[in-house]
Amino acid sequence: MTNPVPIVPFALDDRQQAARGWFESLRDRICAEFESIEREADSDAAFAFMPWDREAEGQAAGDGGGGVRGVMKGKVFEKVGVNVSTVGGEFAPGFAQTIHGADENPAFFATGISLVAHMANPHVPAVHMNTRYLVTTKSWFGGGADLNPPLPREEDTAHFHAVLKDACDAHDPDHYPRFKAWADDYFFIPHRGVHRGVGGIFYDHLECVDDAAFDANFAFTRAVGDAFLAAFPPIVRRRMGEPWSDADYRTMLEWRGRYAEFNLVHDRGTLFGLKTGGNIDAILMSLPPMASWS
Repeated sequence: MTNPVPIVPFALDDRQQAARGWFESLRDRICAEFESIEREADSDAAFAFMPWDREAEGQAAGDGGGGVRGVMKGKVFEKVGVNVSTVGGEFAPGFAQTIHGADENPAFFATGISLVAHMANPHVPAVHMNTRYLVTTKSWFGGGADLNPPLPREEDTAHFHAVLKDACDAHDPDHYPRFKAWADDYFFIPHRGVHRGVGGIFYDHLECVDDAAFDANFAFTRAVGDAFLAAFPPIVRRRMGEPWSDADYRTMLEWRGRYAEFNLVHDRGTLFGLKTGGNIDAILMSLPPMASWS
C-alpha cells in the first residue's frame, strides 16, 4: 500500500519537486521502521494517514497545497506523528516581515517533513526531527534533530550525537560544532532555565544562491534524514524492554510538561504552521498524549 501524499495543484520547479520527493520518501522509510519496531514488540500498531488542505484568507481550500498527517499509537510509541507538507501562497501582512526574504514580497513556497515521537517507556527518549526547503525571494534549507530523554543515559546521548557528527563532518567540519551550539541555544526553555533535552543539531538559512549551493545543501539535508534513521531506532531497541517504576513514569510526565511548554511558547515551527494556514492537528501533533505539572 502506498502512503498518501499532499495534493499540490500548482506547478513545482525541479528544485521544489526534488525536495518534496525526498521528504515524502523519508516519511515512508521512517514510518516503515517505526512500524517494524512495533512488530518486534508484538504490536500490530500502524500509522493512520490524514490528508489536509492549506486554508488561508483569499485562497480556496486546497489551492495552496496541503499535507498529510501520519499518527501511530502503539506499544512502544505511545504517540508518534510524522507529517509531510507542500504549501504555497502569500504570508499574512505583518508575518511576512518576520520571514527571510519575504519583507517586500510575501509570496512563498515550503515543503518539509516534521516528526515527534513520545514513547511509552520512560527509558526510551522522545525525539524530534524536521527538515524543510523554503522559497521566498530567497531559497534555503533548514532542519535538525534533537533527543529528549526524561531519564538521560550517557550511552544514548553519545550515540545520537556521534551519528549526527559523522553526517555533518562528511559535508563540512564546521557544521557539527556550529549546528550543535545552535540546537543548544534554540532548544532552551528560558522561563525554566533548562534545556528541552540533550540536544542534537539545528540549522537554518542554508542559502541556495545557485545550483551548486542547492545541490550541496540538499545533499546535507538528505544526510540529516539518513542520520536520523541510523541514530534513533537503535536507542529505541536498546531501551524499549527495560523495566520502569512509578517514579520513572512520573518523571516522564513532568518532563513532557516542559516539552509542551516549549512547543507552545517558544517553537518557531508551531508559529509558522499557525500563521500559514496549516492543519491545527498536524501542527500540535508534537504535544504529548499525557503530561503533568506538579
